[in-house]
Amino acid sequence: MMLLKYIQSFFKTANFQVNSTISSICSWLVSLSYFLGHYIVMPFYFRRINIIGKENIPKTGAVILAPTHCSRWDGLIIAYATGRLVTGRDPRFMVSMDEVKGLQGWLIRGLGGFPINPKNPAVSCFRHGVELMLNREMLVIFPEGKIYRDRQVHPLKNGLARIGFQAKYYQPNLDIKIVPISLSYNPVIPRLGCDVTVRIGGTLSVKDDIYDLGKKQAQKLTMDLEVALKILY
Repeated sequence: MMLLKYIQSFFKTANFQVNSTISSICSWLVSLSYFLGHYIVMPFYFRRINIIGKENIPKTGAVILAPTHCSRWDGLIIAYATGRLVTGRDPRFMVSMDEVKGLQGWLIRGLGGFPINPKNPAVSCFRHGVELMLNREMLVIFPEGKIYRDRQVHPLKNGLARIGFQAKYYQPNLDIKIVPISLSYNPVIPRLGCDVTVRIGGTLSVKDDIYDLGKKQAQKLTMDLEVALKILY
């Protein structure tokens, strides 16, 4: 009965419409997920999870985690490597709209995810990302835009940089840290008993020169991030 009440309460307070760009954290679901993930699911499925550079993750302030994207497991791995049990923080996730459906969508919503259409991103998605930065949250954006399994860094989208510069426009003194993260699985397509390596690089900063919010600035930051990701590979 207690579990049923929790679920009913969760559905009342959360918005599960696919097109909604509001994210929220369901405390009981996050707590349960971290317990199951850290002590049951991850140790059972993966033979080894190797995390390098954990000290590079800021534990306070506005942070954008920018991982490569090579598997459906990536979100869980990022939460495992950077989330509540490591930094004391619950990261929000910008995910493809196709993933926020059904039971999976219910879980993603409760764990802080919100959808974006990679082909035609809505302004509201970027606006919510800016709000998270202004609130000093930790946001996960997969800058490649989709899954690639060839162990190469593909051209990055400019959305991450746009969010960073727009947040700086509203709060010029805001210190936004961008953390490049590479993920690699062995074998490339994860299966039971596989290994995964998480390499966390040094942080990049959104520069203080915010008065020219044109494409050149966004492209420069995006290129710097792409270089940082390639170094991690």
